Amino acid sequence: MARKLFGTDGIRGLANSEPITPQTAMQVGIAAGLAFRRGNHRHRVVIGKDTRLSGYMIEPALTAGFTAAGMDVFLLGPIPTPAVAMLTRSLRADLGVMISASHNPYQDNGIKLFGPDGYKLSDQTEGEIEALVARDLSGRLAKPNELGRAKRVEGVHDRYIEFAKRTLPRNLDLSGLRIVVDCANGAGYRVAPDALWELGAEVVRIGCEPDGFNINRDSGSTDLAALKAKVHEVRADIGIALDGDADRVIIIDERGEVVDGDQLMAVVASFWKDEGRLAKPGIVATVMSNLGLERYVAGLGLTLERTAVGDRAVLEQMRAGGYNVGGEQSGHIILSDFSTTGDGLVAALQLLAVVRKLNRPVSEVCRRFEAVPQLLRNVRYHGGTPMENSLVKRAVEDARKKLGVGGRLVIRPSGTEPVIRVMAEGDDPVLVDTVVGSIVDAIARAVAEAA
Repeated sequence: MARKLFGTDGIRGLANSEPITPQTAMQVGIAAGLAFRRGNHRHRVVIGKDTRLSGYMIEPALTAGFTAAGMDVFLLGPIPTPAVAMLTRSLRADLGVMISASHNPYQDNGIKLFGPDGYKLSDQTEGEIEALVARDLSGRLAKPNELGRAKRVEGVHDRYIEFAKRTLPRNLDLSGLRIVVDCANGAGYRVAPDALWELGAEVVRIGCEPDGFNINRDSGSTDLAALKAKVHEVRADIGIALDGDADRVIIIDERGEVVDGDQLMAVVASFWKDEGRLAKPGIVATVMSNLGLERYVAGLGLTLERTAVGDRAVLEQMRAGGYNVGGEQSGHIILSDFSTTGDGLVAALQLLAVVRKLNRPVSEVCRRFEAVPQLLRNVRYHGGTPMENSLVKRAVEDARKKLGVGGRLVIRPSGTEPVIRVMAEGDDPVLVDTVVGSIVDAIARAVAEAA
């Protein structure tokens, strides 16, 4: 059965439009609550959120659904996605929920579900919940004396900060480092600056004044201009940019240059290899990671396992293959020794540990390889199957021949918005630009013809 509710990363959409409405959120709460009522113990669910205005609408709707299903609800308030995953395990909850649309603007929102082990739910489990949402569940609701209770949990920020700090060597501190942290006016606006300060750093905060509307606006890991400017202004040693739910991170070095997820994975892979901390001789990344990363890790005697786009796909491959380092170019870094999902703060701390250990500037620590010229362009479409168009097929076939074995071509529909992403890379930047342009033009013509 084709899924209509769950996408590549939970449920996501425009706030107060299906499926992000209070009615559907309550139904999801009832369905998920019933699906995870296993055994006779008192069941519990933890719910966190980012700083979007619509969180005030979705949170009580989910709470109503879970309590109607007989689950006790522990409300965490604004807190990063990885903190929800961690607290689901720590509080021995049967289920964890994060209300967030990650790096999207405030108008959007989403619902991500975690199992009692802190991992995102499988496609199969999401499918089972979706099937329940479509059914009349009135006959399965909790009896009046079995309804759940809801309460706010105090001290969750401190618990997450202590967890993040414990991922570092006991004697490591960040004294003498000037760090600019941009929290995208999102879920990490309290915990990330406080954790860095408690470790001894001089912390300059930007993007830490959420108002319900400004999450990810001109800030965070998807818009680095403000962070670059502040790093230059205060002569910082490093800039750290999180996204709206703080599960991804991008770094700005002291020269104002961008350090993406590929470079961060290269740093961790190299350092952990030298320390004997890699669980397997390799890492996991997606088809979007740069060919330069693949060549670099090969030079270390490591493999790079590629997956489909999405941190869940990366994590599934990590678990299947026994890897403990993986991630995405966009900044989702998964270090499974510590976390069950991407964690922007923990990834940044691991980088800072390397900087401290090597006692070198961030620009030197993080320039592990020269990125192969790579170009990504998006083509918006409104339904249909433009990739089946004969003109598009010929353009793709021609592009693959021109790139040859020394290049890569990745074409895929986005899982979060109605666009087709066209990415090519190779050692000749002119050729890369040419082949991407030809495919984009062909897709655009196919879309226009179908309109």
